[in-house]
Amino acid sequence: MKFKTVFVCQKCGYEAPKWSGQCPECGQWNTLAEEVKQQESKKEKKARSFTDFSSEVVKLSESKSVKEDRIPTGLGEFDRLLGGGLVKGQLTLLAGAPGIGKSTLMLQVADALAKNLKVLYISGEESISQISGRAARLGVKNPNIFLHCQTNIQNIIESVENVNPDVLVLDSIQTVYHPEFTSSAGTIGQVRECAAELVRLCKPKGIITFVLGHVTKDGELAGPKILEHMVDCVLYFDTEKDNVLRLLRPHKNRFGSTSEIGLFKMTGHGLEGVENAGEYFAQTSAQRALKGRAYTLALEGSRPLLTEVQALASPTHYPYPRRVATGVDLNRCLMLFAALEKHVGLSLDNKDIYVSIAGGVKLKDPALDLAICAAVISSVKEVAVPHDWMFLAEVGILGQIAKVPLMDRRLEEAQRLGFKTAFCAPVSKSEKQKITSLTLQEITEINELALKLR
Repeated sequence: MKFKTVFVCQKCGYEAPKWSGQCPECGQWNTLAEEVKQQESKKEKKARSFTDFSSEVVKLSESKSVKEDRIPTGLGEFDRLLGGGLVKGQLTLLAGAPGIGKSTLMLQVADALAKNLKVLYISGEESISQISGRAARLGVKNPNIFLHCQTNIQNIIESVENVNPDVLVLDSIQTVYHPEFTSSAGTIGQVRECAAELVRLCKPKGIITFVLGHVTKDGELAGPKILEHMVDCVLYFDTEKDNVLRLLRPHKNRFGSTSEIGLFKMTGHGLEGVENAGEYFAQTSAQRALKGRAYTLALEGSRPLLTEVQALASPTHYPYPRRVATGVDLNRCLMLFAALEKHVGLSLDNKDIYVSIAGGVKLKDPALDLAICAAVISSVKEVAVPHDWMFLAEVGILGQIAKVPLMDRRLEEAQRLGFKTAFCAPVSKSEKQKITSLTLQEITEINELALKLR
């Protein structure tokens, strides 16, 4: 067996014979890491494989489909995120910043599944005593949960074959290494091969597998991009660890939608699901009109979220006014500011403008457009927006108002929350047939909204 030294990009997997500051493939800086690569023959490669995942060649017309029976975890937010529950043989990758609650969530999921299934929890980061201590704090003491601290993928495979679990949790993939590779754990080659071994092991046996992963300082999943292609579901914690509210978003889901989100709050007893998200995203308790505040209903999957948009326009003493957006796309805000200057006649060139979504959440719903415009107009004109007004529409660069999807669901939710007036694009009769106590102000141009805010 021969060895050679190569430099592998930890972002894209490009291999170079010598080190350089910039990867010639993806253009990233300081990502080339030295690895020892083995030059193996075909016989050696075949003998190296621990597990096998293959099937016979059959015709599609003769193949039989299997109904995907969902296995609920009992955690409402987590089940909704997965599309109703788990599927046998499903491989889920959970990523997030350090300390955000990945291990806590997995221990709670393991406890919920262990009521009817056998769970094997393997950790390469913590000792058994540390896991037991966290389990005691969370009140987890199910006898169907087995613990094992291991980083060798070959020993992990032996443990799975001995215990024969229904659910496998691996914390984390960056700590596991393949003994046939001399590179250190966490490198592209190690992560790729270890994940491949898990796929070949768990898919034929129908083992539900959770794999925890690290993220880089940019918030992206550490390791090769192929890792996301190998799994069935990729979940990201989309928030800072210092925030009480945790948002779990699916970036890939073969068995459900990727537009749903799961909302959790961190407590002393672990992560708890949040059903009423409006209390975090909007200060509805302040029943008074405020300057620079507007409400909207952002749709995340099938869930309307009451969202409070705040805007502050203040005079600037510098030649270049500042434009800052938190929780919403800055380029989208700049386009809306330009539309307000052009079609409403607002003078914004001598003002700093700050736009923020309350609660620290990041949203991309087009229904935010009209609420942002209303908040900016209110702040510039020093006119308070009534607390029972709702803004639900998309704004184009020509100043036109466009309807957003699922208006009937948004209007029903606004009515349920006690709002009295909703500004929106013209809606059909079927979309407003259940509206009784909500007055609709149907507008077609952005200047019509400006006339209402006087």
